[in-house]
Amino acid sequence: MPSKTHLLSTLAVAATFACLSTGAAAQNYPITSGQRTTAQQVAQAGVALSELAPNAPDQYTIRSGDTLWAISGLFLKSPWRWPELWGMNLNDIQNPHRIFPGQVLYLDKTGGRARLTTRAPGADLDTVKVSPRVRGESLADSAIPTVSMAHIAPFLQEPLIVDEATFALAPRIVATQENRVLLSRGDRAYARSLSADAPQATPLALENGRSKAYRVFREAVPLKDPTTQEILGFEAQYVGAADLLSNETQRDGVDADGKAAKEIVPASLDITRAKQELRVGDRLLPEPEREFTNYVPHAPKTQLQGQVVSVYGNAVRYAAQNQVVAINRGRQHGLERGHVLALQRGSDLVVDGTDSGRPNMRLPGERNGLMMVFRIFDRVSYALVLQIEDGVQVGDRFGNP
Repeated sequence: MPSKTHLLSTLAVAATFACLSTGAAAQNYPITSGQRTTAQQVAQAGVALSELAPNAPDQYTIRSGDTLWAISGLFLKSPWRWPELWGMNLNDIQNPHRIFPGQVLYLDKTGGRARLTTRAPGADLDTVKVSPRVRGESLADSAIPTVSMAHIAPFLQEPLIVDEATFALAPRIVATQENRVLLSRGDRAYARSLSADAPQATPLALENGRSKAYRVFREAVPLKDPTTQEILGFEAQYVGAADLLSNETQRDGVDADGKAAKEIVPASLDITRAKQELRVGDRLLPEPEREFTNYVPHAPKTQLQGQVVSVYGNAVRYAAQNQVVAINRGRQHGLERGHVLALQRGSDLVVDGTDSGRPNMRLPGERNGLMMVFRIFDRVSYALVLQIEDGVQVGDRFGNP
């Protein structure tokens, strides 16, 4: 039975997790007494020794470039179970131990259960003094992330799933200075929402007289379910960003015949970022709120199955490790950020050469790797391929790990 001081230490660690969850955002994750109890129980339980990887080390020193997923793979057969090894409450503690290069992790196997700790075996827990206090810690980039954010960060900003109606009503770039064909960072552009095809669109306007940020997208590519061919949404191709400087308006003027008429005055924009050269016809969508980007990889609690819809990137047919795929499951299906899913190879059609009738056989799909969901829309989500044996392609199936 753990000592009273050990239990208090566990609660202190749980509270520290909550306080360190990405600075001010952590204030949205209070810890209740019931949640403390859950965290305490998980911390005491650990995982069964049979869940440890065959060559799990007794200790490991954190190195620059490590991720919690990779470290957990050293210790566990199933890396997505690392919250249990770390003693985390998945529902309310969104950040694991903040560990840094140079720190040593120890594998505690006492009582037939495995736990990961930063305390060396035999450390005198009874000398630990726990008291309420405000803790301050720099949220430096040196703290190791859950997974490699370098592979995910661009996709939190760039791809966007929209429905056809939303994209059709989105404002568009209609003109450039000096009739330029292509635009880049620092250039001025002009845009409007209203048109004969979209008379119900909302005109571009500043917010309380202040500039407004937009993302610039090109044609929206339909994402179809590989089996049903149903359109699940439209993937808008990100090409850049712009700041709105003035409103879309009209003013009194004259037409070609000299008669009084209303003149269209498009809104002015400054291009602030260009992934590709922008052009007339590109669409604008408001800059969304920044998403919470601290992921806790975990297995779904219910059965989930589906297929890969697309491999992100121009002319990319196969996805390798650390690449992104779109899948035909989303918020409507109970998908969550951090869900780990098992990829399966496509099932091959072969001929049974041992049968004189030479019938065709469909071989069962075999497990091919793992991916983690990191961005969710209603019926489509994006997932990062974490482990893979063969390339992932459109139509490949996935399920629970």
